[in-house]
Amino acid sequence: MQLHPYLGFDGQAREALEFYQSCLGGTLDLMTVADSPVAAHFRPDQQTRILHGSLTSGALTLNASDMTEDVGRTHSVTLALTSHDPEHARQVFDALAQGGTVTHPLSPSFWGGTFGQLTDRYGHHWMMNVLPHAQQNGQG
Repeated sequence: MQLHPYLGFDGQAREALEFYQSCLGGTLDLMTVADSPVAAHFRPDQQTRILHGSLTSGALTLNASDMTEDVGRTHSVTLALTSHDPEHARQVFDALAQGGTVTHPLSPSFWGGTFGQLTDRYGHHWMMNVLPHAQQNGQG
């Protein structure tokens, strides 16, 4: 079993997924309403919206859509990234923070790793955890 976060947007899914791709790398696959077999069921103003989008980068798969009915609710989910590479983690954290708000700077934590937290420009919450060397080898 795998968990793949599915983010909801109100017309910003393409922009957001392209932003996340610039931060995380990977392959982006987008399907608009107009490109789908169900296009006739939607209004003309919805045809350019993203029906389903997927960003795949290594073991990460992040899905998104403009067709989520609960957009605008409080984001109660935090997307947690774990890294073993401090430099790469810093690059990703800083990239995700562009236009957003850092709520906890990426800094050493009491458990020996590095931790940071932010809310991105789309209102989604992210955590970055960089594990100490001993933990990445299963020793911690």
